[in-house]
Amino acid sequence: MLTEIADNTPVVIGVGQYSERVEEPGYEALSYMDLAGRALAAAIADTAATDPVGPVIDTLAAIRAFEMSRPDRKPPFGAANNVPRAIAKRVGANPARAILTTTGGQTNQKLVGEFASAIAAGESQCAVVVGSEAISTVLALSAQGERPDWSEAVEGDFEDQGFGVEDLMEPALFAHGATGAIPLYALAENARRAKLGQSLQEYRHKIGEMFAPFTKVAAANPHAAAPVGRSAEELATVTERNRIVAEPYTRMTVARDQVNQAAAIIIASAGTARALEVPEDKWVHIHAVSAATELKLSQRPDLAANPASIASVEAALTRAGKAMADIRYIDFYSCFAIPIFNQIDHFGISSDDPRGLTLTGGLPFFGGAGNNYSAHAICEAVQAARSDRGSFALVGANGGWMSKYATGIYSTDTADWSANDRYEQLPMADNAVPQAKGHFDSATVETYTINNTKTGSVAVWLGRNDSGERVCGNADLTHEPTRAAFEGGDPFGAKLSVSQDDKGRNIGRIA
Repeated sequence: MLTEIADNTPVVIGVGQYSERVEEPGYEALSYMDLAGRALAAAIADTAATDPVGPVIDTLAAIRAFEMSRPDRKPPFGAANNVPRAIAKRVGANPARAILTTTGGQTNQKLVGEFASAIAAGESQCAVVVGSEAISTVLALSAQGERPDWSEAVEGDFEDQGFGVEDLMEPALFAHGATGAIPLYALAENARRAKLGQSLQEYRHKIGEMFAPFTKVAAANPHAAAPVGRSAEELATVTERNRIVAEPYTRMTVARDQVNQAAAIIIASAGTARALEVPEDKWVHIHAVSAATELKLSQRPDLAANPASIASVEAALTRAGKAMADIRYIDFYSCFAIPIFNQIDHFGISSDDPRGLTLTGGLPFFGGAGNNYSAHAICEAVQAARSDRGSFALVGANGGWMSKYATGIYSTDTADWSANDRYEQLPMADNAVPQAKGHFDSATVETYTINNTKTGSVAVWLGRNDSGERVCGNADLTHEPTRAAFEGGDPFGAKLSVSQDDKGRNIGRIA
């Protein structure tokens, strides 16, 4: 019964999403702040509360937008000097605690756990997680030569948690041309392909088979950036329009960051929900949240694996008292194929599992709304749980290069927070592979990618030197045997002779 739920039990009482597509009817070219404000207003309306929700929000965390996510990046049209309070003022909120979060796609799911725990401890009564991206509008307006002023001066203090990218830095890989998410994920993806013994064409088709159902979900989602159903063959076939961005990825199978999307989640104590007269059928319980941090990519013993993400999901399931078979709704983070493959490989889930592996349509098709994508997944999980009462939904949120992971489990079934032990931060592994610190003359290839950019193509490899230390470098594609091995897709286990060029980069040739 409702009255049996303790007043300090955290419950999700409202979720909201807002989106717009360039040049579609009603397009307003909204700023980051306005998109986020619309999503939060939608979440407040979703609560169906009798009393105003804005004034009772005591904590608001704004997820850091991509264009504010690195020290060397500035929003082209400007932004608020106080992002969380700029969003809060749009809904009449003045939270005691305002936060600008760190970078990472796991952040929103992790914060749900942190805020739920704070509510259970009596430290908060109503907390919000909200974020937005307006990259598509920025690109469209810039192409037209327009430069609107999105800057705002908003008074009040806030916690700037920093960029949080220090642990994501891979200076050696960056120096060799693996400078973004696509080539770094591709290194892990090819390591998995090597373990399976599949050719590039075979593996691309497996990616297409897994992602084709995602496109069908995106096609039915009004907030999707690319609502078009596609076949596995269409996703896997290399064409001028579906070019290779970094082996083995075609353009259609990587996260789509050109979006205008926002999402918000409101968590309140049961006592506050009662005071606001939020209807019981709006309440969704948080059964478990777990967060984990992975070793750096270059330090991982198995370059294809992401054990921290598995540990996070398993910990959440264990705390919720559920097995994966008990979960009816699933959203595995899908910026690229391998974060999903890691989960379904481990749990023995088929890529065509009838439950589906996404609730939104996934980052390549629904849209990769920066660090805030999983807020959209949580919104969908909450709505699914409300519609199918007593069912359980799982959201897996990923950050960095499979660097951080957070898992949440949701249901209308009640969750007992009296011990405040449903949020868990897991310890990081201590089995990092040592990295070489000086020059080396030879290496054995563990994985690679060929990264195709506007300035040309570069083959990047990771491997071990003769001492077993992890090393990286570029393959010399002017050397015919080396070019044939790397472009042919099977340099794994090859012995390279390595020299250093005038920029200090390691250049490998098939020995």
